[in-house]
Amino acid sequence: MITFRDIVGGLRQIIRDRRRPMIVHASLSSFGEIRGGAETLLGGLLMITDGMMMPAFTYKTMIIPEEGPQDNGMAYGRGGDNNRMAEFFQAAMPVDTTIGVTAETFRKQPYSKRSDHPILSFTGVNVEEALKAQTLQEPLAPIRLLSEQDALVLLLGVDHTVNTSIHYAERLAGRKQFIRWALTSDGVRECPNFPGCSDGFEQAAPFLEDITQQTRIGEAQVRVIPLQAMIECLTDLIKADPLALLCQRGDCERCDAVRHSLAAG
Repeated sequence: MITFRDIVGGLRQIIRDRRRPMIVHASLSSFGEIRGGAETLLGGLLMITDGMMMPAFTYKTMIIPEEGPQDNGMAYGRGGDNNRMAEFFQAAMPVDTTIGVTAETFRKQPYSKRSDHPILSFTGVNVEEALKAQTLQEPLAPIRLLSEQDALVLLLGVDHTVNTSIHYAERLAGRKQFIRWALTSDGVRECPNFPGCSDGFEQAAPFLEDITQQTRIGEAQVRVIPLQAMIECLTDLIKADPLALLCQRGDCERCDAVRHSLAAG
């Protein structure tokens, strides 16, 4: 049984300056059994940092139109039942289940604030400036703001395939971005600069070894990486190799669209 003391002690092995904000990605089940569950994990995190942010994405708001721009990494006209079941974004909307129970528990805390992007919102504590920076046109602005504040990326029992900040490196490197659509109180809204696929992001790990610290808490591997240094490293990687970090799935529409855009010059 993992305790609050185990979590705080493990995190303090690799995080020594609580003034540095963090963007956190977590798998609660990866730890084994934690006494108190996600509430205990969040309590431990807030013991070692003054500011923290997590993704609070809401894919249930997304609509697939009948037609749209070419080379947009999606097949139009196949929304069907998904479109009929789409939900209007609202501030109290649960975090998508693929993000994990820790992020949803964090969203529900009375001290948490949430940004208002209808698909790619973030939730956080003491990171209000970053949350307010997000717009429809710049969904990754919270990551930009945190990088300017010397933030850390903390991966708790997960790998880089959920490391949202790598998408910001892709954007800086000039990689193709996409358009998606979401249901809002103002109707269907276009959401530009939507990021690509992250299934290939664990390929980044060897390039980040020199700036990554890691430990284990229970059964979970825990990694921490300086956000700005990571972004600079991976931006340079993608500029040098425009195919870097793309996934190899034959049915990945977004990675294929990136490859097509490169082939077309």
